[in-house]
Amino acid sequence: MIKFSTTILKFARQGEKTGWSYIEIPAKRAKQLNPKSKVSFRVTGMLDKHLIKQVALLPMGDGNFILPFNASMRKGTGKKVGDVILVSMELDESKYILSPDLMACLKEEPVSQKFFKSLPGSHQRYFSKWIEGAKTAQTKAKRIAMALVAFSKQQGFQEMIRENKVFNR
Repeated sequence: MIKFSTTILKFARQGEKTGWSYIEIPAKRAKQLNPKSKVSFRVTGMLDKHLIKQVALLPMGDGNFILPFNASMRKGTGKKVGDVILVSMELDESKYILSPDLMACLKEEPVSQKFFKSLPGSHQRYFSKWIEGAKTAQTKAKRIAMALVAFSKQQGFQEMIRENKVFNR
Protein backbone atom coordinates (compact mmCIF):
# COMPACT_ATOMS: atom_id res chain seq x y z
CA MET A 1 0.00 0.00 0.00
CA ILE A 2 1.27 3.43 -0.90
CA LYS A 3 -0.06 6.72 0.48
CA PHE A 4 0.67 10.24 -0.69
CA SER A 5 -0.95 13.60 -1.36
CA THR A 6 -0.92 15.08 -4.83
CA THR A 7 -2.59 17.71 -6.97
CA ILE A 8 -5.22 16.83 -9.56
CA LEU A 9 -3.87 17.85 -12.97
CA LYS A 10 -5.34 18.29 -16.45
CA PHE A 11 -3.80 17.68 -19.86
CA ALA A 12 -3.87 20.73 -22.11
CA ARG A 13 -2.74 19.03 -25.34
CA GLN A 14 -1.80 15.36 -25.12
CA GLY A 15 -3.25 13.54 -28.13
CA GLU A 16 -6.25 11.42 -27.15
CA LYS A 17 -5.77 12.47 -23.50
CA THR A 18 -6.32 16.18 -24.23
CA GLY A 19 -8.64 17.60 -21.58
CA TRP A 20 -8.35 14.61 -19.23
CA SER A 21 -8.10 15.22 -15.49
CA TYR A 22 -5.58 12.90 -13.86
CA ILE A 23 -3.35 12.11 -10.93
CA GLU A 24 0.32 11.49 -11.63
CA ILE A 25 1.92 8.42 -10.04
CA PRO A 26 5.71 8.95 -10.05
CA ALA A 27 7.87 6.04 -11.24
CA LYS A 28 9.21 5.47 -7.71
CA ARG A 29 5.71 4.97 -6.30
CA ALA A 30 4.54 2.89 -9.28
CA LYS A 31 7.48 0.53 -8.69
CA GLN A 32 6.34 0.12 -5.08
CA LEU A 33 2.97 -1.06 -6.41
CA ASN A 34 4.16 -3.23 -9.29
CA PRO A 35 7.98 -3.37 -9.50
CA LYS A 36 8.47 -4.68 -13.05
CA SER A 37 5.47 -3.27 -14.85
CA LYS A 38 5.91 -0.91 -17.77
CA VAL A 39 2.35 -1.46 -18.98
CA SER A 40 -1.05 -0.58 -17.58
CA PHE A 41 -2.10 -2.34 -14.38
CA ARG A 42 -5.04 -2.14 -12.00
CA VAL A 43 -5.16 -0.74 -8.49
CA THR A 44 -7.61 -0.53 -5.61
CA GLY A 45 -7.72 1.94 -2.75
CA MET A 46 -9.03 5.33 -1.72
CA LEU A 47 -9.00 8.86 -3.10
CA ASP A 48 -9.63 10.84 0.06
CA LYS A 49 -12.59 8.77 1.35
CA HIS A 50 -13.82 7.63 -2.08
CA LEU A 51 -13.27 3.91 -2.77
CA ILE A 52 -11.69 2.92 -6.09
CA LYS A 53 -11.23 -0.61 -7.40
CA GLN A 54 -10.22 -2.20 -10.69
CA VAL A 55 -8.91 1.21 -11.83
CA ALA A 56 -6.10 1.23 -14.40
CA LEU A 57 -2.87 3.15 -14.04
CA LEU A 58 -1.64 4.14 -17.50
CA PRO A 59 2.08 4.34 -18.39
CA MET A 60 3.40 7.65 -19.69
CA GLY A 61 6.62 6.25 -21.17
CA ASP A 62 9.06 7.83 -18.72
CA GLY A 63 8.40 5.39 -15.87
CA ASN A 64 5.62 7.58 -14.51
CA PHE A 65 1.98 6.51 -14.61
CA ILE A 66 -1.30 8.39 -14.49
CA LEU A 67 -4.65 7.59 -12.92
CA PRO A 68 -7.40 9.20 -15.04
CA PHE A 69 -9.61 11.19 -12.65
CA ASN A 70 -13.06 10.50 -14.10
CA ALA A 71 -16.51 11.94 -13.37
CA SER A 72 -17.38 9.36 -10.69
CA MET A 73 -14.12 10.18 -8.89
CA ARG A 74 -14.81 13.92 -9.12
CA LYS A 75 -18.32 13.41 -7.77
CA GLY A 76 -17.22 10.95 -5.06
CA THR A 77 -14.44 13.18 -3.76
CA GLY A 78 -15.93 16.59 -4.51
CA LYS A 79 -12.53 17.53 -5.94
CA LYS A 80 -11.55 19.20 -9.19
CA VAL A 81 -8.42 20.14 -11.14
CA GLY A 82 -5.97 22.00 -8.91
CA ASP A 83 -7.23 20.46 -5.66
CA VAL A 84 -4.98 18.35 -3.45
CA ILE A 85 -6.13 14.78 -2.82
CA LEU A 86 -4.94 12.00 -0.51
CA VAL A 87 -4.18 8.82 -2.47
CA SER A 88 -3.99 5.35 -0.87
CA MET A 89 -3.63 2.45 -3.27
CA GLU A 90 -2.33 -1.05 -3.79
CA LEU A 91 -2.08 -3.49 -6.67
CA ASP A 92 -5.49 -5.00 -7.48
CA GLU A 93 -4.99 -8.61 -8.47
CA SER A 94 -8.67 -9.55 -8.37
CA LYS A 95 -10.19 -10.86 -11.58
CA TYR A 96 -12.59 -8.49 -13.32
CA ILE A 97 -16.09 -9.94 -13.71
CA LEU A 98 -17.75 -8.91 -16.96
CA SER A 99 -21.36 -7.70 -16.84
CA PRO A 100 -23.51 -10.78 -16.09
CA ASP A 101 -26.41 -9.28 -18.07
CA LEU A 102 -24.22 -8.68 -21.12
CA MET A 103 -22.77 -12.18 -20.91
CA ALA A 104 -26.25 -13.72 -20.66
CA CYS A 105 -27.40 -11.81 -23.75
CA LEU A 106 -24.28 -12.79 -25.68
CA LYS A 107 -25.14 -16.48 -25.14
CA GLU A 108 -28.26 -15.86 -27.23
CA GLU A 109 -26.32 -14.09 -30.01
CA PRO A 110 -23.47 -16.35 -31.27
CA VAL A 111 -22.25 -13.93 -33.96
CA SER A 112 -22.03 -11.08 -31.46
CA GLN A 113 -20.47 -13.37 -28.86
CA LYS A 114 -17.76 -14.50 -31.28
CA PHE A 115 -16.81 -10.89 -32.09
CA PHE A 116 -16.89 -9.86 -28.42
CA LYS A 117 -14.55 -12.71 -27.49
CA SER A 118 -12.16 -11.62 -30.27
CA LEU A 119 -11.77 -8.19 -28.67
CA PRO A 120 -8.82 -7.54 -26.34
CA GLY A 121 -9.69 -7.93 -22.66
CA SER A 122 -9.38 -4.19 -22.09
CA HIS A 123 -12.03 -3.53 -24.78
CA GLN A 124 -14.33 -6.17 -23.29
CA ARG A 125 -13.99 -4.53 -19.87
CA TYR A 126 -14.65 -1.08 -21.38
CA PHE A 127 -17.98 -2.25 -22.85
CA SER A 128 -18.83 -4.03 -19.60
CA LYS A 129 -18.09 -0.98 -17.44
CA TRP A 130 -20.08 1.25 -19.78
CA ILE A 131 -23.06 -1.08 -19.50
CA GLU A 132 -22.76 -1.49 -15.73
CA GLY A 133 -22.38 2.28 -15.33
CA ALA A 134 -25.98 2.85 -16.44
CA LYS A 135 -28.06 4.50 -13.74
CA THR A 136 -31.38 2.91 -14.73
CA ALA A 137 -32.47 -0.53 -15.91
CA GLN A 138 -33.87 1.08 -19.07
CA THR A 139 -30.51 2.69 -19.92
CA LYS A 140 -28.69 -0.57 -19.16
CA ALA A 141 -30.99 -2.50 -21.51
CA LYS A 142 -30.51 0.14 -24.23
CA ARG A 143 -26.72 -0.08 -23.87
CA ILE A 144 -26.75 -3.88 -24.05
CA ALA A 145 -28.88 -3.73 -27.21
CA MET A 146 -26.53 -1.14 -28.77
CA ALA A 147 -23.51 -3.31 -27.94
CA LEU A 148 -25.07 -6.46 -29.40
CA VAL A 149 -25.90 -4.67 -32.65
CA ALA A 150 -22.37 -3.23 -32.79
CA PHE A 151 -20.81 -6.66 -32.20
CA SER A 152 -22.93 -8.15 -34.97
CA LYS A 153 -21.45 -5.47 -37.28
CA GLN A 154 -17.96 -6.08 -35.88
CA GLN A 155 -17.78 -2.55 -34.49
CA GLY A 156 -15.72 -1.36 -31.56
CA PHE A 157 -16.90 1.15 -29.00
CA GLN A 158 -16.02 4.33 -30.91
CA GLU A 159 -17.65 3.10 -34.13
CA MET A 160 -20.78 2.16 -32.19
CA ILE A 161 -20.98 5.57 -30.51
CA ARG A 162 -20.38 7.44 -33.77
CA GLU A 163 -23.04 5.41 -35.54
CA ASN A 164 -25.59 6.03 -32.79
CA LYS A 165 -24.50 9.64 -32.16
CA VAL A 166 -24.79 8.96 -28.44
CA PHE A 167 -22.21 10.49 -26.15
CA ASN A 168 -23.68 9.73 -22.70
CA ARG A 169 -21.35 6.92 -21.72
